[in-house]
Amino acid sequence: MSQTNLSEAALVVVDLQEDFCPPRGSLAIPGGRDLAKPINHLLQLSWALRVATQDWHPRDHVSFASVHGPDFQPMQSFNLHNPENSQEAFPITLWPDHCIQRTRGAELIPELDQARLDKVIKKGQDAQLEMFSAFRDVFEKPCVSQTDLASTLHDRGIKSVFVAGLARDFCVRATAVHAAAEGFSTTILADATNGFDGDETASRQFAEELQKHGVRFMTASDAGLK
Repeated sequence: MSQTNLSEAALVVVDLQEDFCPPRGSLAIPGGRDLAKPINHLLQLSWALRVATQDWHPRDHVSFASVHGPDFQPMQSFNLHNPENSQEAFPITLWPDHCIQRTRGAELIPELDQARLDKVIKKGQDAQLEMFSAFRDVFEKPCVSQTDLASTLHDRGIKSVFVAGLARDFCVRATAVHAAAEGFSTTILADATNGFDGDETASRQFAEELQKHGVRFMTASDAGLK
């Protein structure tokens, strides 16, 4: 692939936070901390905009199994209803408590070259809402909460969005799908993201599913990033 025009491109680094990284993260993704090296290399490129996101949850966040009582366990499925439309439900996974506001677990990892970031977006701050995406919550009818990321990208004349970080199968995926829906040419950088479903078959299925949303899944070199 030819060299990417970075003057109209943004890099979005999703949730590279302590609670998502070994060895002490409450929801650690294998190899999560190791992503700092390839992501720092990407941050050195001449992007028009470099953005990072942080899960920034209140202690009573609806995605925490602990909030729902002793009958609910982490990794259990749960139907979350739209607070503005009880007819709309979204199946979520309940998690261990993680990325609680103003705790160490919510901090971006120190290995990340944060000085190169232009903007940090905090998401998941509403206790009633699951928000995987850097753009908005999981609901459609209506969307209840959204960040200013879409308007920021449009105002800066961004045409292409490249997504890295954690977790590939949740927040990275949701961010990329919403970026494509906003009209941006969107790529998830395969060598700068990890997920819970880390085997090769899952990665293949992931790439095929993304294609339906107009999102590419490729390495940085294949995307023309040098």
